[in-house]
Amino acid sequence: MVATRPTKNQFDEIRPGVKAPAKDTILTPRFYTTDFEEMANMDVSANEAELKAIIAEFNEDYNRHHFVRSDQFDGAWDHIQGETRQVFVEFLERSCTAEFSGFLLYKELARKLKGRNPILAEGFDLMSRDEARHAGFLNKAMSDFDLQLDLGFLTKSKKYTFFKPKFIFYATYLSEKIGYWRYITIFRHLEQNPEDTIYPIFNFFDNWCQDENRHGDFFAAMMKSQPQFLNDLKARLWCRFFLLSVFATMFLNDIQRKDFYASLGLDAREYDIEVIKKTNESAGRLFPIVLDVEDPKFFSKLDECTGHTAAISNISQSGQNKVLQTLRKIPHIVAIGTRLIGLYFIKPIRVDGDRAVVR
Repeated sequence: MVATRPTKNQFDEIRPGVKAPAKDTILTPRFYTTDFEEMANMDVSANEAELKAIIAEFNEDYNRHHFVRSDQFDGAWDHIQGETRQVFVEFLERSCTAEFSGFLLYKELARKLKGRNPILAEGFDLMSRDEARHAGFLNKAMSDFDLQLDLGFLTKSKKYTFFKPKFIFYATYLSEKIGYWRYITIFRHLEQNPEDTIYPIFNFFDNWCQDENRHGDFFAAMMKSQPQFLNDLKARLWCRFFLLSVFATMFLNDIQRKDFYASLGLDAREYDIEVIKKTNESAGRLFPIVLDVEDPKFFSKLDECTGHTAAISNISQSGQNKVLQTLRKIPHIVAIGTRLIGLYFIKPIRVDGDRAVVR
């Protein structure tokens, strides 16, 4: 059993200065594995030129000197106290875990595909380089708050979710693109409102999000080489599913942590709406359909889900026995599921051959 003790941040540690990983829930970042044999045998020749062009851009390594801490970090965290400190550490942990998850998946893909699918192997290797930088930079930022993650421990202790390659493509393409819009939206807001820049890490988001964008382009190019992932009825159904999954997960997570966004001068709901709309628009350049996020029911049903999510969180903290907690949670879980199913069946928007939406 891992020994834990309270810290001044009210977080548990696995040893002094090393934060115990957050408990896995449906909303926490996941670690993934896939069918490496299927990926190795994938013929990408139909879009080889675009893949090679993106790899050439990766090799330029525009951000090789970007993730370097400067004296702007000296003492920059001293004023971040109380609840803001708590939510800030949680933000850094979630972000670090997500970036490290990408690193592990991409590095393993590069290793397994080396010598068998050299184009994909090189692309994944270069993306793993970027994700390692991101995770390391975030973990170093956590140390400013007297905590870090043991990434080796995380590698061994975290549960891994198996996704077939096509599902990895859908999910990771969207996570990279939504990551771009999350980072650039925060950066642009703070650029216009510098008084809300409570910590220097946000000054790095402009260049940082370009890594996310390029990674998304690489996954888009891979999917274009496999037209069956985009051009039939099953593809349209899966595109709807992953768009909704990514959007709902972000929305439910962020509304729970609205205090973090408030500390940056942002309204979490308005921020999420903007990011979702931009990501949906970006997906329309690749996917055959996008979600109708302008339908009034879309965000109203997500709002209802956040109420039930908050109720589930309150039940978890009630101190009641686990069986009673589970029984009390069931109506809320059913309510969330019902609303998400309703969102899935809102008529999507088709995208024509010129990548324009057709209502």
